[in-house]
Amino acid sequence: MKKRIIVSLLASMALLPSVAQVSTTLSPYSQYGLGVLSDQSVGFNRAMGGVAYGLRNGKYVNMQNPASYSAVDSLTMIFDAGVTGQMSNYKEGGKSLNTKTGNFDYAVAAFRLFPRVGLALGVVPYSNIGYAYTHTNAIGSSEAGSTTTATQTYSGDGGFSQFFVGAGWRVTKNLSLGVNVSYFWGKYTKTIQMSTNETGANVETRSYSTSVSNYKLDFGAQWQQPLNDKDLLTIGATVGLGHKLGADADLQILNSNTSNSSSTSSTITVGDAHSIPYTFGLGAALLHKASLTAAVDYTLQKWGSEDYPVFNNTNGSYTLQGGYYKDRHKVAAGVDWQPKPLGRKFYQLVHYRMGVSYATPYYKIGTQDGPGEMAVSAGFGIPIYNSWNNRSMLNISAQWVRNTGCDLIKENMFRINIGLTFNERWFAKWKVD
Repeated sequence: MKKRIIVSLLASMALLPSVAQVSTTLSPYSQYGLGVLSDQSVGFNRAMGGVAYGLRNGKYVNMQNPASYSAVDSLTMIFDAGVTGQMSNYKEGGKSLNTKTGNFDYAVAAFRLFPRVGLALGVVPYSNIGYAYTHTNAIGSSEAGSTTTATQTYSGDGGFSQFFVGAGWRVTKNLSLGVNVSYFWGKYTKTIQMSTNETGANVETRSYSTSVSNYKLDFGAQWQQPLNDKDLLTIGATVGLGHKLGADADLQILNSNTSNSSSTSSTITVGDAHSIPYTFGLGAALLHKASLTAAVDYTLQKWGSEDYPVFNNTNGSYTLQGGYYKDRHKVAAGVDWQPKPLGRKFYQLVHYRMGVSYATPYYKIGTQDGPGEMAVSAGFGIPIYNSWNNRSMLNISAQWVRNTGCDLIKENMFRINIGLTFNERWFAKWKVD
């Protein structure tokens, strides 16, 4: 029976990449690099600021540290899926714009494969791209007194996702190791159109595009150490391998004339243009009386070592250049409190969660750093009870995110995430008296 279930899960998950969409964004900052990076948290830890490396609980799928999969017990089958809705506000120079977006977010599953070995699989977003805006400025005036203006129209869409299969192995009583093997895929199209209001003026359109189909490898470890009869400390560490994605970057330049409808086009290709960085994570979680969990995380992404294809407007070249990216640092802290895990009243069984995080930018805008990201989150884990199950959970979280930097657009986002964790006892053997 277990083999049939595993095959069914793999088949259903394999179909998800064809229908799954990454969460939509309308952020102008998504035009840089590979877009707005996802924190890859799911329902249970999104309200905790995204902390994950030291969290170890057999009731949830913690794909950010695959060593945690070994905590799943032999009777458990977990499936977790979530959606996110987002309201955003952008401010610049006294002007303000409000937007609303929302979409499918993630789907993950986990179960015990062998004694001391857990397996997980799922689809999660890596980054999102989506923006559209126009910039107009005066460049001169004619003898008749009319003003000549230049208009640049920017638009883009796309993103990157990963379908992963991972395993966690409890090597000893205290030590667990794990690995995620992911299929990494996605694409983007970014367009800049430049024109003036002069009669018969030339219109130039530059279209940047790429399509990625590659792999991603992440390794994890966790060490559990009882401190006393009430406190349990878990220390976790992860390493994600950086490498080239084997994807070409194409730039198509189209010049057209509005007066005679003539046009010319050319295409420049940069081979093996994109890459993902080495990523290192370190975190710790303290469980007190099986009721209160407090966790902290630190993440380093070595983007500064990677190149990016850049167009030089002076000489018309399109080449890989360093200095576009910079190392990204992120710190996060969160808590989860369940007043009385074995209590009888509803409020005693609810998980109350909150967290904070701050991340530095991974790219530069011109010569200055991009915006830093500060986030505050809170939420609930509401148990779902029926006649055969008391372990499933409805996870609801709210998150406020602020992106800002010196002389940059101020972006404030309010997100609502709803995730449903099915935790079923699928592998129990029935006995007839």
